[in-house]
Amino acid sequence: MKSYKMNIAGLDRDLPLCPLNDELSIGAFVIFGDPELTTACAQALLDRAPEYDYLISAEAKGIPLVHEMARLAGNQRYMLARKSPKLYMTGVLEVTVRSITTAKEQKLYLDTADAELMRGKRILIVDDVISTGASLHAVEELVKEAGGLICGRMAVLAEGDAQNRDDIIYLEKLPLFNANGDAI
Repeated sequence: MKSYKMNIAGLDRDLPLCPLNDELSIGAFVIFGDPELTTACAQALLDRAPEYDYLISAEAKGIPLVHEMARLAGNQRYMLARKSPKLYMTGVLEVTVRSITTAKEQKLYLDTADAELMRGKRILIVDDVISTGASLHAVEELVKEAGGLICGRMAVLAEGDAQNRDDIIYLEKLPLFNANGDAI
């Protein structure tokens, strides 16, 4: 399998190239199972973060990152936009999303108890990779519906057109790749 070598938060990693179709591949950034990378990225993002009251991320790949950011910031509470409602939720807010890395349309849910805490507070949205911005937009909609004030958007990597956005703070640019594995 072809890969792309990157330095992320001071650490070298090889990202496997995964085809989206016959002409386009992406570098798979998987933070799961890599605590060294998770901690380094979390600290690097915190160093650049605006002031906030709560962090939020979408399930699932953002979970270790947002958890580590909250831990490093003094064990702060954080919220998750879940892929399905859970029995313990007191009620839910719901939005629909179609991400570049997901084969079908999905929904994200926010517990209304979390929504109550977010109302009128500065919310920092965190994700591992922002590409098309679809997942980011879905989380933004949940925050707005909850009455939270979006104070920033952060990601470890910005991929494709996301690299040109001036409303995202990110650590590194991740190119897209052609069928031969060359960066485009």
